[in-house]
Amino acid sequence: SAAASAVASSAPSAAASASGSAASASARPSSAATGSGTPTASGTPRASYPSVPNSPTQPQNAAALRGLSGEVIIDGSSTVFPPTAAAAEEFNKFAPNVRVPVGVSGTGGGFKKFCAGETAIQNASRPILPEEVEACKAKGIEYIEVPIAYDGLAILSSPRNTFLDCITVAELKKIWEPAAQGQIKTWNQVRSSWPNQPLNLYGAGADSGTFDYFTEAIMGKAKSQRGDYTASEDDNVLVQGISNDPNSLGYFGYAYYIENQSKLKLIGVDSGNGTCVKPSIESVNNASYQPLSRPIFIYVKKSEAARPEVKAFVEFYLSTAFTPIIQTPQVGYIALDAPLYEAITRRFQAGTVGTLFPKGSEVGATLERYRNP
Repeated sequence: SAAASAVASSAPSAAASASGSAASASARPSSAATGSGTPTASGTPRASYPSVPNSPTQPQNAAALRGLSGEVIIDGSSTVFPPTAAAAEEFNKFAPNVRVPVGVSGTGGGFKKFCAGETAIQNASRPILPEEVEACKAKGIEYIEVPIAYDGLAILSSPRNTFLDCITVAELKKIWEPAAQGQIKTWNQVRSSWPNQPLNLYGAGADSGTFDYFTEAIMGKAKSQRGDYTASEDDNVLVQGISNDPNSLGYFGYAYYIENQSKLKLIGVDSGNGTCVKPSIESVNNASYQPLSRPIFIYVKKSEAARPEVKAFVEFYLSTAFTPIIQTPQVGYIALDAPLYEAITRRFQAGTVGTLFPKGSEVGATLERYRNP
């Protein structure tokens, strides 16, 4: 079906299931299309997040928000879609004349649009890469880096899988490294006590920031991964594939597990110390879930940040009128502490451009650097 973009002025539609086929990285819808669905890398409407509670507090500038109009075009990461789409819906309650379409083309695909000047805000599940910094610079695009939350990458199988409860980082590397392509094809090749059954893999597509972070954390090198797996930038495609396959193993952001936990089996990860840890708000927040915890971001084009509706949206996203919603089960991410959101807001309001992650993704990175940048 034709892809449409999520528009904050219309309530999210009931969850629509995406097709289970691997997505083509080239078949991406435009984030500027209109409608009540949301575009995905596979060209089908993605499932929307469940309705979130009402904003915990009224924005201090509620009267001014009612007078705003215009459009804030957003694209990028499927991982960052849930909090940004929730922020767009909540913002629209106070600024009903501002359209906030949120597209999904993956972190890498989104940066291509952002650095070409096509979008105001870029959702990113990893920091901007040095080559993307150069692409933006070549087009004269200045940006403000805005961390919004922490996320954990979940390792998943089907509820019909009866033997897999915990997996080590070394075993994940053995399964996913490039040398495993065409070689590691059954479960018992990974651990002899596992059955001689096909090992069917599902994971993020190459335009996904989740792909970049997973490969950096597990293989030690970004974008280094076997290619014979079902790939998609749309996590809902992966949910469907993993849930229906008892021999599946896959990965994507923790929030999509929370949204679909009745369909999936969450697998614990042993980082090498003999302790098996599953992602949760607590284990991501206290950094015990390693190495698959990470910060997530939005990037705001500086020239767009001068527009009242864009500035107001970002400030709302970072304010106490919205941030408590980030950690609700409906959205499923780990909110930052209030002083850190305040420091990030000051940095945004000052128009401070550039990245505090000059090398791109950092495994085990924290956001302490934003307190006193």
